Order: sequence, then C-alpha cells, then structure tokens
Amino acid sequence: MLVKADVCVVGGGPAGLVLALLLGRRGIDTVVLEKHETFLRDFRGDTVHPSTLQLMDELGLGEDLERLPHRVVRQIELTYSNSGDDGGTFRPVDFERLRVAHPYVMMLPQWDFLELLAEHGDFALYRRCEVVAVNRRERRVTGVTARTPQGPVEVAAPLTVACDGRNSTVRRELGLKSKDFGAPIDVLWFRLPRSPSDPEGLAGRVADGRLFIGIDRGDYWQLGWVVPKGGDRVLRAAGLEAFRAGIAQSVPYLADRVGELRDWDQVRTLTVRMDRLYRWQVPGALLIGDAAHAMSPVGGVGINLAIQDAVAAARVIGDAFERGAPPTERELAAVQRRRALPTAGTQLVQRGLQRAVLAPAVTGRPSRPPLPVRLLDRYPPLRTIPTRVIGVGLRPEHV
Repeated sequence: MLVKADVCVVGGGPAGLVLALLLGRRGIDTVVLEKHETFLRDFRGDTVHPSTLQLMDELGLGEDLERLPHRVVRQIELTYSNSGDDGGTFRPVDFERLRVAHPYVMMLPQWDFLELLAEHGDFALYRRCEVVAVNRRERRVTGVTARTPQGPVEVAAPLTVACDGRNSTVRRELGLKSKDFGAPIDVLWFRLPRSPSDPEGLAGRVADGRLFIGIDRGDYWQLGWVVPKGGDRVLRAAGLEAFRAGIAQSVPYLADRVGELRDWDQVRTLTVRMDRLYRWQVPGALLIGDAAHAMSPVGGVGINLAIQDAVAAARVIGDAFERGAPPTERELAAVQRRRALPTAGTQLVQRGLQRAVLAPAVTGRPSRPPLPVRLLDRYPPLRTIPTRVIGVGLRPEHV
C-alpha cells in the first residue's frame, strides 16, 4: 500500500503527536506511524511539567487535560536514612516558587495524555505500523517503509520527522553520529500497591547505599530502584527474594507489600543513556526528542524537552509549507540551532546531578546528604534554579 502525505511523523509519542497536531492545525497533510496498537505501556515517563501544561492551555486543551485522572506534585522530597542514622528529609525542588500558571507537576498516565492529543489532532494515525526502512532518492529522504499486520506500507512524503525515541530506527538507518556522555546509573522500574498512610507525591529515598524513586499514582506506587551502571545483573543474580528484602529494608512502609512482586517479569530495566546527535537533519528528514538527544531520567524532563522540540519544529515546518515548499535542509537546521542550547544545558545539569547526588547514593554503602542537597534545603531561594530548569526549561517554546 502506498500512502502520500506532506509530512510523515515516525513515532506516536508526545513529540510526534504534538508536532502532528500543530501541523494539522496549519492545514499540512500529516501522517503518524506508531508501531504499537495502543499507547498503554508501563513505566513510560508520566511527568507533565509546568511548561507543557502552559502549552496545553495555549492549544485549548488545558481543561480536557485537567479532567483526566492525575496527581499533582508541588515539591520533590529526598529522604536520607541509613541504619541507626536518620539523615532527614530535604526538598531541593519546590515548583510553587515558579511564577507560572501551573506551579506544579502533573503525574498523568502517558497513555491518557497521548489519547487526548490523538483525539484532538487533525492527522492520520496509523497504529501497528512499524517503520523498518528509510527510503531515499540519491541523497534525499523520500519517506519510509513500514510493516503492518496487513502487509508492507510505503509512505511517500517530502519531509520525514523522526520522533521514535532513543532506539530510533530512522536514526540508525541514516547512520547519524552522536556524542555519547555515558551515565553512571540504570533504573529498575516496578509497581507496588499504595496505602493511604504512605507519603504523597514524588519522593526519593536513600538508605544504606540504595536509592529509590517513588511516583505516587493514587492507588499504587511506580517505583524506581536506581543502581550503578549494569547493576541490574547483580540484583537479578541474587534472586527475587533478596530484591524484595532490599526494598523492605530501605523503604520500610513498603515491607508489607513486597510479596506482590512474584516474578522478574514485573521488573523492567531502563538502561540510562545520554547522548546528542551532531546533526539533527539531512535532506528530507529531521530528528527531534530522544531520537536526536537521549536524556537521563533525572528530573523527568525528557518528555517536556521533546515537546518543546516539536513546537519549534512545527513553526519552521509550517512556515516553509505556507511559502509553498517543504523545508530545505538549511531551514531544518534552524530547529537544531534553536533547541541546541536548552538540550545541552539540560544535559549538563543532569550530568552534574548524576555525579554529585545519584552516583554517591548507589554505592551500596551508607551515605549522607551531599553538599548541593544540603545547600538547597538550607537556602530556599536557591531552589529556584533547579526548579526552573526542571519545570520550565532553559528556552520554553510557545504556540
């Protein structure tokens, strides 16, 4: 089957759907190829930050978003508690210090967010449509070939935009080079029931050389056990009983529920990467979001940074088509020029936090709160810096 469009968006994540929605509103014929049948998948990033909430207002979707089931986080807490030593609870990030319309993070299942965007977008969404090849004529990308249950689909478009994540097929097919910054951590994600007497919101806990991140999802916790790079192999080799015992020791209020983890299929490993393409575009194609720059999970900023990329890209692409032609490679390069500073700056902050806060917390040995955490807690005005980087970003985009 052959499908023709002005723009082919590969990947139905937040960046892909926001881009398609914006292009559709400008009358640009856009198709989105999503390899899964639904958006329902565990352990996707579910933090919708103030900058994205502002964008949803600008798109006229703010009230619809508020009606979806969600939790609100106004502060990020980090508790240190080693055996025989209560190090205290610190609040290095306080979103209420921001002078914005929404001074909080909305914890919203990503599949609900994506369905909302798909429902309100004027574009064609092809599900169960997995891109397997990038098509080119001479040096120019002319579209993609995808695999579906009904057979192969060829999408012909003068512009292809890759929004297909850190394991981007388009990125691999184009052979684009990146600068890899490495990462000292990985994360094991799982869920456990939540009790009304538990803490609320978004909380980190450092205890006896283990670091846990807890995301309050109402009736359950989405939990991340942060480990040294490759540490998941050590935990899995020790067995599930030892895994449950480690959770109970470090997060005592979960001790009565660890039995809910009955096999390793309930635990997903996120291999943390941080990199950035040297070049985000080639003739006929643009890469944005994690396809262009894989982010660390620190601060949960990846989704919001990708959406900012999409807004900037929609402006450049829309202006070009309104002038009567698809964007040139030089015009596409303007997206990278605009988004390079916030991307590099955010990654710099993430790398610093990984070295100063996360790496010391996952050594397996008792640790005390590092100096940056103590300073941010002692001098509340300093919290504005990390809060703004996480909540708003270094160059917020607007519709």
